[in-house]
Amino acid sequence: MLTTNIELAEKYDYLSDKFKKAFAFLIDTDLVALPVGRTEIDGDEVFANVQSYTTMTPEECAFESHKAYFDLQYVAEGEECFGYEPVKNLTPSMEYDENRDLIFYQEPQEAGCVILKAGDFAIVPPEDGHAPRRMTPNGPCQVKKIVVKVRV
Repeated sequence: MLTTNIELAEKYDYLSDKFKKAFAFLIDTDLVALPVGRTEIDGDEVFANVQSYTTMTPEECAFESHKAYFDLQYVAEGEECFGYEPVKNLTPSMEYDENRDLIFYQEPQEAGCVILKAGDFAIVPPEDGHAPRRMTPNGPCQVKKIVVKVRV
């Protein structure tokens, strides 16, 4: 699944060499066996952050966005509710942290959400805020997720 606004449809090449490296990594790697932490793919251009956590309530999982990297968020095990809202509709709750390529936002009054299950992924460009790690209506769940960072 890839979701974005039609105004951004041609802005990015989601089939560029960097994305092809990211997809090849996800297809060719035993993701469940990967240790938590950073995994190299192509230096700082494409790399993976392997995460393991229990999903939480929306109050515990703020919306966030990044400016220097796309997030390709792939669920290897478990399921989560993945919040989505364009950055233009969000109110920052902090200054952008360039070192972490991260900004958090206040919870919006309205936002979309998609349930990501094992094998599902979402690609998040800089214009989109997202709220990962949220529990589904089924309650808390253990998740192993691979977040592949692809430089813009």
